[in-house]
Amino acid sequence: MTATEHAEHAGDADHAHEHPSDGQYVLIAAVLAFITGAEVLTYYIDFFKSHFALLVVTLMPMMIIKFGIVAAFFMHLRFDSKLFRRVFITGILLATFVYMVLLSTFHVFKH
Repeated sequence: MTATEHAEHAGDADHAHEHPSDGQYVLIAAVLAFITGAEVLTYYIDFFKSHFALLVVTLMPMMIIKFGIVAAFFMHLRFDSKLFRRVFITGILLATFVYMVLLSTFHVFKH
């Protein structure tokens, strides 16, 4: 094994230790399932059916948290360059802003 191959192999070994274990992935999946359950539950609560703006305000943070968890762990952004994190954070903030502008354009919050 050449020195370059050895250095690359050592880098792979260090990189492998940064990632979560199988148990941590199961915990992450459980957290995502819990948040998804809370999102579904909010749809069936009658209070939110009559107050659509509150439904959106309640669901948006849960959506952002789920996006962040999936991007951080399953897309491995937590272990990548900070530049990639910034790009994804900018993307989710921009998407949220555009979605809210679209909803307010159609006067969704006035109902």
